[in-house]
Amino acid sequence: MTVTSFNELGLAEPLLRALKSTSYNTPTPIQTQAVPLLLDGFDLLGIAQTGTGKTAAFTLPLLQNLAEDDERPRPRTARALILAPTRELAIQISDSIKTYGRHMRMRQAVIMGGVGQRPQVEALKRGVDILVATPGRLLDLINQRHVDLSYTEFLILDEADRMLDMGFIDDVRKIVALLPDERQTLLFSATMPREVEKLAREILFEPKRIEIAAKTVAVERIDQRVHHLDASRKASMLSELLSTPGFDRVIVFTRTKHGADKVVRHLARGGVIAEALHGNKSQGARQRALNNFREGRSPVLVATDIASRGIDVDDVTHVINYELPNVPESYVHRIGRTARAGAEGIAISFCDASERPHLRSIERLIKRPISVVGEVAMESSVPSNNGKGSAERPVAPNRKRRRRYRPAGARFQ
Repeated sequence: MTVTSFNELGLAEPLLRALKSTSYNTPTPIQTQAVPLLLDGFDLLGIAQTGTGKTAAFTLPLLQNLAEDDERPRPRTARALILAPTRELAIQISDSIKTYGRHMRMRQAVIMGGVGQRPQVEALKRGVDILVATPGRLLDLINQRHVDLSYTEFLILDEADRMLDMGFIDDVRKIVALLPDERQTLLFSATMPREVEKLAREILFEPKRIEIAAKTVAVERIDQRVHHLDASRKASMLSELLSTPGFDRVIVFTRTKHGADKVVRHLARGGVIAEALHGNKSQGARQRALNNFREGRSPVLVATDIASRGIDVDDVTHVINYELPNVPESYVHRIGRTARAGAEGIAISFCDASERPHLRSIERLIKRPISVVGEVAMESSVPSNNGKGSAERPVAPNRKRRRRYRPAGARFQ
């Protein structure tokens, strides 16, 4: 069955009204599959790339489930906990909760490192319905007895593979150990490395599984091109492209923090306004750079992969991979910064001789060759099939089946 409207997903009127005011009319595949399951109370394992609409897929049913219980949080507690790997993603999730929950009375708080903890502690004193947190700061506040997770009914882990990359998996396990066994748990990840799969088996109880193929995001709406050139020519090629009409809002990805700063300095010498976004920047500087880019004061954002997930900026016309990532899935996340909300976009990659193995890995992942512009075309190693996949929507049982009892240490098979 094809779902063409959020009205068909069983969402409450306040949520439908909020969606209508955002002109968000047609659910994405992951929303179509996930929302009914989450309203029914199932645990969920979601494998989906950035740009598939998964934030709304878990935020909408979470808000409805919390509203139906009509409980108030106890002091220092959170009824729902959402863990995110980066500060930027945590802020974006919080903004989505505000947008979709604008007609509901929900208290929420965001706690993350890089800023003073006092306002966060104050926000937690009365308790919150939804707590969005990065793992490190959350553990810090738990250890200071500012947060009590013993009454948390809903747990959502977003970008679990990114948490693994950033070294947060052990922190996540410590946090999960403090939660009640009887809860609803969701885990979303773009990829399933062995350690993330192990974590899923530890914390999910008889979950439903939804998988949205990388091809859905990476290929269908994005015009992808690659320039083969020497590394020494990348800076001049970037300047040439940015001087071309139509490059109105551009994200340039580098592999390192030093590389991002170097590109910004090069562009500044040519009169191009650009800002860097990477992990060495303070949270205030990172947020200013993002806001300047979002509001058009800086047309170019030069970033490391800290911006490849969780940065939702409308109307990004181009993504430029100044350096190709050595993890092919990161390419999909990067180019997903354009072609948001059904729009089209353009992704341009620079590839020097040392990066050609990375390019071949990317083409194998997305199951198609990337169009070569200019110099040397490479022999494609792409399989002949198109790699299309589909995930059928499971039949949902009684809609009131929520937060089923789980025995301690329960695992899924």
